Amino acid sequence: MKVQNAMSKNPVFVREDEFMTRARQLIRDSHFRSLPVVDNARKVIGMITEEDVLKITSTKSNVTVKGFTRKCPIITPIDDIRDVAMKMINVKMGGLPVVMSSQDMELVGMISMMDIFKNIDLNKIPHKKVKEIMTSKVKVCSQKDSVSKVWANILELGYSGFPVVRGKNELVGMITRQDIIRAGCARMGKESPPVEKMMSTPVYSVTPETTIKDAVSLMMEHDIGRLPVERKGKLVGIVDRYDLTEAVIR
Repeated sequence: MKVQNAMSKNPVFVREDEFMTRARQLIRDSHFRSLPVVDNARKVIGMITEEDVLKITSTKSNVTVKGFTRKCPIITPIDDIRDVAMKMINVKMGGLPVVMSSQDMELVGMISMMDIFKNIDLNKIPHKKVKEIMTSKVKVCSQKDSVSKVWANILELGYSGFPVVRGKNELVGMITRQDIIRAGCARMGKESPPVEKMMSTPVYSVTPETTIKDAVSLMMEHDIGRLPVERKGKLVGIVDRYDLTEAVIR
């Protein structure tokens, strides 16, 4: 399948000379994970992500988008979505802008991991189980940790979120970059609430024996980027959209 059959048309974008506070508002209010950045001729120059937005700590800032723009792979409407999925995995981006051509960089659409998921034939997904692809060593946080501590770890490690546990790895919630952005806590500095005040519950999770097909279906149904893996109520791993996509595509 080609990108043109799966991409979203007329995507929201920001211009390189707009303020970062504008980009932060779009990501917060519209739940975008990333935004294309264009010049005044609507030519794509890169992307800006949730992670970049979290680095802005002021409610009023004259910092422009240009200084935070990331380079990204060039995607055109005639590219194969399987090839694009592998590019997303390699650069760890959940969405990429689509341009008219590599010569004409005019923005014509966006293609996301969810767009690719929606066009995967679930009946062709390999008969594997989550335990074969999950990450066993999981970075977690406590429900009593401050949001500012989690925010600092997200910035340092580049993660999109953490499972929240109590006691001996009992899974009680998830906290993500989107949770922090929506609450405005990235701008609170050290005076921030505990994780339990804004973590997402209940948690959508899978077991090590869950099939990859069922994990993909659950992720698509709830539009989430990661699934904790638990056994008898205890966290034993995590699987994200990149793990699942690579397993499906390969």
